[in-house]
Amino acid sequence: MGSSTPAPATPRAALEAHLAELEGASNGFAFASGLAAEDALLRTVAPGEHVLMPNDAYGGTVRLALQVHAPAGTRIDTVDLSDLDAVAAAWRPETRMVWVETPTNPLLAIVDIAAVCELAHARGAVVVVDNTFATPALQQPLALGADAVVHSTTKYLGGHSDVVGGFVASSHERLAERVGFLHNAAGAVPGPFDCYLVHRGARTLALRMERHSASAAAVAALLVDHPAVAEVRWPGLPTHPGHDVAARQMSGFGGMVSFRLAAGEQAALDVCARTRVFTLAESLGAVESLIEHPGRMTHSSVAGTTNEVPADLVRLSVGIEDPADLLDDLTQALTP
Repeated sequence: MGSSTPAPATPRAALEAHLAELEGASNGFAFASGLAAEDALLRTVAPGEHVLMPNDAYGGTVRLALQVHAPAGTRIDTVDLSDLDAVAAAWRPETRMVWVETPTNPLLAIVDIAAVCELAHARGAVVVVDNTFATPALQQPLALGADAVVHSTTKYLGGHSDVVGGFVASSHERLAERVGFLHNAAGAVPGPFDCYLVHRGARTLALRMERHSASAAAVAALLVDHPAVAEVRWPGLPTHPGHDVAARQMSGFGGMVSFRLAAGEQAALDVCARTRVFTLAESLGAVESLIEHPGRMTHSSVAGTTNEVPADLVRLSVGIEDPADLLDDLTQALTP
């Protein structure tokens, strides 16, 4: 007599079910990288149709859109998505998708997800939200009206700098069906051990995000008062232009902090070179603290475009080390 016990889920199916539940989605698709997940979503837009993207999106997203999909016929424009009048002005009859990042990478701008969804849905377009920075622990885009959520699971969901992956969550039947087809047909899927690593990391996500956010608050407070710093960008600061929206749609403000140096680009490079606890690296969202110069690292591919970032900008991924050690490290690094 055969056993009535169901066969165990594959590592990928288990991961997909877990992350879909975290995002409140009926469908989830694990990919081999964040860009593979983004590529599948952009492939749902037909040649000749139009996508609106943030004017300060992640450099890899912009490179994928402008250098891969645009030559294939997709029409791409970038716009300040925090300005609904600007979004309306950039709209075309063939606009089919609005691509949202909030907070954005690396300027940490905030976009009102519900407001963008209301505008886009009234005009027949879908809304995709890159939820990599906030994670489902701090922000629920689908509950705010988004049609799909995309992640680089390399970052906070994995959380340990030891895996590369991506994810799409959606409850939009047509969009999920198309992404599912591309997921299978193009084959950019993760292996079993990669799925295990992301699944392992996701189990501690809520606890880690609490620590990331609390330490980022301490780091931002230090930077705001430092004479070498010209500007601090962290959504938890009351002076941040998107603070009120972030407070409404997020349960915490996250572990990413960006700041500009009063003395310019060389000062920014010097700070990146002097840190000892913060490691100079391009990634983010892991247990260790990282520092980078976006203009020369993650966003070098968008130099000379509307998505170019300030040369004096430094981006921090605040980890879970002792906050006192992080503050001491930044204090010494900011001292010439």
